[in-house]
Amino acid sequence: QRQKHPIRISSERRSKTHGMPKRTGGRSHGEVQIQKSPAEFFAENQAIAGFDNMGKSLYTSIRELIENSLDACESIDVLPNISVSIEELSKEQFNKLRGISQQNKDVELFRKRKETASKKSDDKTPTRKKASQEGYFIVKVKDNGCGMKHEKIPDLLGRVLSGSKYGVRQTRGKFGLGAKMALIWSKKSSGVPIKVTSSHRPSGGEPPKHFSTCVLDIDITKNVPRIIEHKKNPNSIKQWVGSELEILIMGNWTTYKARIVQYLQQLAIITPYAELELTYKNLSEPQRNMSVRYDRRSEQMPAAAREVKHHPSSVNNLVIQQLLERTKQKSISKFLETELSSVSVGVAKRIAAECGWDDDDMAPDELTDKDITKLVQVLRTVQMFKAPDGSCLSPLGEYNLNLGIRKVLEPDYVATARDRPCAYEGHPFIVEAAVSLGGKDVKEGITVVRFANRIPLLFEGGADVSTRVAQTKIKWSSYKMDHKRDKIGVFVSIVSTKIPYKGTGKEYIGDDITEISVSVKRALQSCCQMLRTHLQKRNALRDRQERKGKLCKYIPDVSRSLFALLDSTRRRHLESSSEDSSPRKRQKTNGSKVETMIDRLVRGDITEVIIKQHLEKSVDAQSSLDQEDLENKTRKNTGVPLYLRPLFDKAQNCQNVMQHPLFTFRPLIPTDGENSEQSGV
Repeated sequence: QRQKHPIRISSERRSKTHGMPKRTGGRSHGEVQIQKSPAEFFAENQAIAGFDNMGKSLYTSIRELIENSLDACESIDVLPNISVSIEELSKEQFNKLRGISQQNKDVELFRKRKETASKKSDDKTPTRKKASQEGYFIVKVKDNGCGMKHEKIPDLLGRVLSGSKYGVRQTRGKFGLGAKMALIWSKKSSGVPIKVTSSHRPSGGEPPKHFSTCVLDIDITKNVPRIIEHKKNPNSIKQWVGSELEILIMGNWTTYKARIVQYLQQLAIITPYAELELTYKNLSEPQRNMSVRYDRRSEQMPAAAREVKHHPSSVNNLVIQQLLERTKQKSISKFLETELSSVSVGVAKRIAAECGWDDDDMAPDELTDKDITKLVQVLRTVQMFKAPDGSCLSPLGEYNLNLGIRKVLEPDYVATARDRPCAYEGHPFIVEAAVSLGGKDVKEGITVVRFANRIPLLFEGGADVSTRVAQTKIKWSSYKMDHKRDKIGVFVSIVSTKIPYKGTGKEYIGDDITEISVSVKRALQSCCQMLRTHLQKRNALRDRQERKGKLCKYIPDVSRSLFALLDSTRRRHLESSSEDSSPRKRQKTNGSKVETMIDRLVRGDITEVIIKQHLEKSVDAQSSLDQEDLENKTRKNTGVPLYLRPLFDKAQNCQNVMQHPLFTFRPLIPTDGENSEQSGV
């Protein structure tokens, strides 16, 4: 929080005019020391939080509000229902809404210095009206989540760097800003406060008895909320559930419409258990109205990530110092064992001995800065620690990822894989990947879709580790795929307690972390290996169809030529039989076969049409033989199918039934009369 008097100006620099420092000869005699609050810092450096321009500011505001809603629903294990409403206003409509009257009295103030050349008077070609660019937008995001406590709403939305996502666990947030940055952008662009309607239900269930309404602004200088209206309302009639946030900001829908729709599409892939709806209205141009909806495909939500302790390999001097200030332990070994993860009692004592400390005499609060540095160096080099705890991660799961891809893209083939949990610098991570072939609205070549902590990453994809691995480290031809002609979709989801983003915008993951790059490659290779069997069948079927097509193409010409050849033979035979030719000049042929063929030609048993039909049947028969050969080869490669014969009684005798949304496991009691060997199968 900002201090009461953050700006200090030396007395000799104060001038009598407005208190401004006096400058002499263009030289400054002193420096002005200014202390800024976190809200001021992010307001001036908004590009760090993704507010680069008007269009991206609109996109980032919508994204932050949606992700807050997802967190609110997942925290109480409720399937998310999220609706987004965007209403575009022109400048005149915004001024009318705000009660601002503006008339240009001095026209010269608003006239450009250099007028553009006017069109010819005889040119009567009607000009097409351009789509609106920058404008004002009323954005509303509603969810069915846990809501916010009445007394906590001002701090949750009006105080920067105040939140619940700090700690060692997987979270969607990047800076702890969320809706706070949207409020700051609203204050900068339109000056309109945020409106909040929320009902708090910490454990789900029925709607609470009251819901809160709050109109909130933020004091940028002091980084504190400024409450305009805050009250409780009875919830007996409305039965309000969840939260709705409404902001009025400036933005550019024209340039970032595709990005917003793409974000919603990819969000539907990575959260197939959510119901998402987007509605856009333009009051000036109703023909531009649109709506997008993605229905829920799955009812399986990932398990919630829980907070864990720091792994010894991930600590630094500052982390150890903070832990030392909070600990209540009296010995170094107890401190290491209780405040860090994966440290056993024996290893903790050996670390204390390695540092040259007597565990009984040395207390944690006695460590100096040099001791802390020494301890950190030892912790980061010891190789006896267990792997980091993976319970702090919440991956989507192969089942949900497969459903999400099928729901949105409808591909021909999909293969999913999850690599084993790994860690880099003590931070655990899990890579899930999927490879799809075909689908609607998918272009030829490789299309990489990236997710980090179940958030779509849309920008700066060329330098991302997933793109680099897919384009340079996977030999697609080895898996019967053409990376230039086939429609290949590559989906990579990385979850971790610390995503190694690159750049200030945190829009891509660099490929300099070897562990992540190797894990992504392994996951993609597993997907490609699963697809190779299907692709072999597909390629063989395609080759067989091409061969059949080529043969059928020449059947009319071949049948015509064969019939003409037979007919000419018939005519020559008739001419030779009518003439009295010497035996030496007669053709040496089998008379019975020739006579039979000629008789069939005369009777009409052999015609061009009949020859064509027989050739087509022969081609079909050959294709069927090729199909059987392919299936036999596939069976040999895949092995013999195994069928289990039930040896147990019916389900009424089952005990300890385990129910799961995907299956029901019933451990059945062996039937009477079955021998012990069979009942143990």
